[in-house]
Amino acid sequence: RAVRCRRSAPVTAAPPTPDGADGRRWLTVLAEAAAAVQDALEGVADWGEAGTRAGQHHSDLAADAAAVEVLLGAGCGVLSEESGLHGPDREVVVVVDPLDGSTNASRRVSWWATSLCAVDAAGPLAALVVDLRHGTRWSALRGAGAERDGEPILPSGCADLAEAIVGLNGVPAGHGGWAQYRALGACALDLCAVADGTLDGFLDCTTDELAPWDYLGGVLVCREAGVAVGGAAGRGLVVLDHAARRIPVAGATAPVAEALRRRHPAHGDLHGGSVTPSS
Repeated sequence: RAVRCRRSAPVTAAPPTPDGADGRRWLTVLAEAAAAVQDALEGVADWGEAGTRAGQHHSDLAADAAAVEVLLGAGCGVLSEESGLHGPDREVVVVVDPLDGSTNASRRVSWWATSLCAVDAAGPLAALVVDLRHGTRWSALRGAGAERDGEPILPSGCADLAEAIVGLNGVPAGHGGWAQYRALGACALDLCAVADGTLDGFLDCTTDELAPWDYLGGVLVCREAGVAVGGAAGRGLVVLDHAARRIPVAGATAPVAEALRRRHPAHGDLHGGSVTPSS
């Protein structure tokens, strides 16, 4: 029988200071890009690796071409895992992983998504993460909360790691003292699962392997839902550099996030510090 946290004290999001019509416009653009990705993937016959670089699949390339065309046409810049940085001087840059979890998709493991996050001078503005296997959609607008399929979401409220179900990326240094863990293989979806209470926390156990497109969409969803989310190594998560890598950690509550950070193989107790809010 699965052990679950008591849900007596849910975390609430900060009072909204919504960015209004401009943010909603970008949510519409993100939705159009996600729809184009879904249409492109319907025409993919070979879901295996493309031979272009390690880990890049035919599906990645098809999804990227579709998303970038829509986003550039909408007047924004793009930072994409597959094709790099386009239009970096534009007022809004959309950070996109056209197919997060492409290895899962190639093996038909049911955990893969499109993740998009529009970033302006003030940081993440709007995000959309679409579960391409099940159709579930998480969205967030800066200062206006987060939603799953149009309904507001909050994290679980779990405050004790010993009762938490956590998502992991990479291999931990040992059992972290959590109740159970899952290694699902798509960071954007893992973070959204923390935001809506499906998971109680997330720890990236690697060192500088996840890129902005892997986590930024999920980070804004988490932030707007009220999740404690930041970088295990004390660096800000919001970067528009194709070469940048970070170590995201998230918890339904600050105690869980901090307990997970302390268990990072390289940046835990021996290094001190605390979970630094994403910025």
